[in-house]
Amino acid sequence: MPEYAKFTEDMIKTHTILVPDMLPIHFKMLIAIFEAKGYKLELLRNDSRAVVDEGLKNVHNDACYPALLVIGQFMDALKSGKYDPDKTALLITQTGGGCRASNYIHLLRKAVARNYPQIPVVSLNFSGLEKDSAFRITAPMFLKMLYAVLYGDLLMTCYNKCRAYEINKGDSKKMLDKWHRRLCNIFLKGSRMYLKTKKIYRDILNDFASIPLSSEKKIRVGIVGEIYVKYSPLANNHLEDFLISEGCEPVVPSLLEFVMYCAAGTFNDAKIYDHPTKESVFNKIGYELIYAKQKELIKVMKEQGSFEPLHDFEHLRKLADKYINQGVVMGEGWLIPAEMAALAKSGVENIICTQPFGCLPNHIVAKGMSRAIKQDNPNANIVAIDYDPGATRVNQENRIKLMLANARL
Repeated sequence: MPEYAKFTEDMIKTHTILVPDMLPIHFKMLIAIFEAKGYKLELLRNDSRAVVDEGLKNVHNDACYPALLVIGQFMDALKSGKYDPDKTALLITQTGGGCRASNYIHLLRKAVARNYPQIPVVSLNFSGLEKDSAFRITAPMFLKMLYAVLYGDLLMTCYNKCRAYEINKGDSKKMLDKWHRRLCNIFLKGSRMYLKTKKIYRDILNDFASIPLSSEKKIRVGIVGEIYVKYSPLANNHLEDFLISEGCEPVVPSLLEFVMYCAAGTFNDAKIYDHPTKESVFNKIGYELIYAKQKELIKVMKEQGSFEPLHDFEHLRKLADKYINQGVVMGEGWLIPAEMAALAKSGVENIICTQPFGCLPNHIVAKGMSRAIKQDNPNANIVAIDYDPGATRVNQENRIKLMLANARL
């Protein structure tokens, strides 16, 4: 087995760590948390066709579109000449799942080693997949990351709602930038202000609620699917922007739902297979902490009243039980039908399921459950959109327009 460059503690001070673009709102705050500990991270924003071309050169055809894009974005950035290969590292997340979430780090390492053998690839994971990595997450850092996800979800929700109805174009983006800067500074300075969640939640909600909005009724469109394509503008061809341009309101489920889905999977499997482990016990404790924080945010959103609260995760689990067993955890598993059902029942009956072509968990679970969800929700208007290197943006947008032609307010 070939030896790849490893990230050492000495590199923390000398190397720039590149981060793939998936959730710009969330990732900027997460980056600030690591920068407060001395790491230097940079969020990649290159999204030209060259990213796809580099991915095709370095990833075999059996790998899915998200892997191709992540690796392509890294390789395109490295070939741009902007970064010194001797002082650069790459960061990729691993959740411990059966596909891109775990295995594609090896594809990235092979691609990098062919051209830049000195560049280390760093794993960000909570399951001990790479125990010798110098990229460590302490308990205080984990807590800060949890709050960054909560704040990111709230900002994403408010921003999408407001920019769909804003009277003065750009007001929502200015407000988003204002809160982005404020929260990033809190995390960067190591201030404990981030713990004053209820005050910050209310201030964010009140600030966004102060933006003048039109009373026009618009088609609300939910976005579900594979985690990367669902959130990444690079992967879904700026789907949220397209829906806004078509006079719709995009409704995107929170990132916290996926985090809780991952945490619940371990202890739920331990229960199903009657095989408890230390990891399952730890994840159960972590899940209860995260769920308590989610309920706190939901309560503040209900009290403030201007924005629809996030989905309660235990409610999602109950909805999933109606359609599919919670033992189905490959990829996004039972979370996709649960989110589709929750959206339909909350009045968001037009739903786009974003899926990489060839992603088995997504195709089987999402498409397989669509019919059952439609039977329970006769007005549900669900369309699956495939994303891969050969799918043209025009074709994807035409399919969405066809779906919108049948949409109800």
